[in-house]
Amino acid sequence: MIAGIREQLGLNEPLPVQFVHWALSILSGDFGTSIFTGLPVLELISQRLEPTVSLSILTMILSVTMGVSFGIMAAWQSGGLIDRILTVFATLGFSVPVFVVGFFLIYLFAIISHWLPVQGYRPIDHGFGPWLVHLILPTVALSLGYIAFIARIARGSMLEVLSEDYMRTAAAKGASSYAMLFHHALKNAGVPILTVIGLSFASLVGGVVITETVFNIPGVGRLVVDAINNRDYPIIQGVLILVSALYVLINLAVDLSYTLVDPRIRY
Repeated sequence: MIAGIREQLGLNEPLPVQFVHWALSILSGDFGTSIFTGLPVLELISQRLEPTVSLSILTMILSVTMGVSFGIMAAWQSGGLIDRILTVFATLGFSVPVFVVGFFLIYLFAIISHWLPVQGYRPIDHGFGPWLVHLILPTVALSLGYIAFIARIARGSMLEVLSEDYMRTAAAKGASSYAMLFHHALKNAGVPILTVIGLSFASLVGGVVITETVFNIPGVGRLVVDAINNRDYPIIQGVLILVSALYVLINLAVDLSYTLVDPRIRY
């Protein structure tokens, strides 16, 4: 049986030959077959894709919206009460692990308050309400660290821009606070903020694995955990390749978007 399996998987071939066969299969869209279930890897990933994509998109929307807003407020009120509160929040967001936040939110909003479901996932075709309700707690738990990260970078970048001479000139000309913050400062501070947003989105896979495990969400992260426990290497390889390709594409998109924020980069 062992010899038959080695022959089936091509493990009797030399390592360079195995690698060439594997690379050609990947390029043709064949990521192999799961050792544990016998199903194609891409089919298993596609079955688990919706929960992970939903959680990732909601997390980035919340993280970018709250993180940039907090960073702008902290920079505008630098040294004030809001800045100090947001600094403490950013420190806690970096320090507390995702699973600790997740268990705390479950205990507070699901077990004690009974406001939200403890675990699970509802597909969006079962209704927008149930889909959103089941994603509120995991989205908040996963977003806190990214909100703190983006807010800290946005605050530093905005403070650097607000100290420039042209900002003092705009204030001397009577420009409104809104125009100074969003029309002048935010555009010029956009490159570092875009960079950290891209890095945050690309690194979501680590947080998604933990969050889906805590909240029992049947996504790609949970699939990876089960594959590791079962030593199902084709699934692990397939997910890592797709995540790596997504990471490269996101960083490429971020680099290309710099020209939209700062036209000087075009030249």
